[in-house]
Amino acid sequence: MLKVLKFGAPWCGPCKMLNPVLDELKEEMTDVEFESVDVDVDQDKAIEFGVMSVPTVFFIKDGETVDKFVGYLPKEVIKEKIEAHL
Repeated sequence: MLKVLKFGAPWCGPCKMLNPVLDELKEEMTDVEFESVDVDVDQDKAIEFGVMSVPTVFFIKDGETVDKFVGYLPKEVIKEKIEAHL
């Protein structure tokens, strides 16, 4: 199963734009796991993944990062990235 792992923070403007997009995709793509990590709360996980800025979104399949992006992307682009790894 593909996991979409988003690192963000409540004070991050682009994160606030990205959250509803990922929520919509979560509803549409029930065969994909979505997880959000608040970098202020779980700093260890952010360090483990080498997150330098937020939002950063990782696409993880079979325990390996297969793609990632930093910043905001439109829903259609994110959906294409997800579908490329299903």
